[in-house]
Amino acid sequence: MFEDFVRKRITELRMRKNISERCMSLDMGRSEGYINHISSGKAMPSMSEFFEICRYFGITPYEYFNENMKYPEKIHKIIKGINKLNEKDTELIINLIESYKENNKRY
Repeated sequence: MFEDFVRKRITELRMRKNISERCMSLDMGRSEGYINHISSGKAMPSMSEFFEICRYFGITPYEYFNENMKYPEKIHKIIKGINKLNEKDTELIINLIESYKENNKRY
């Protein structure tokens, strides 16, 4: 079960990034078939390789395993951006999100 999640999540994140298994493998400095072996169930990444995969996607391990987080790479980017804002600008972003949620309840 855990292995299936790992394989599916890599595929999901890779597809969103619009990158092939081969390209991802080579980008990570691995053999051409590295990601294919993981995706096909022939291998599982070691812990250090798993951290490299997370780093490749620009997400944390928590974001990788959080099934409720549909777009972890985008959420991670948003959070990094918000952390650079002052309190007033952060409040504006919060208000924008709340307003958006309210407007979408009507439809």
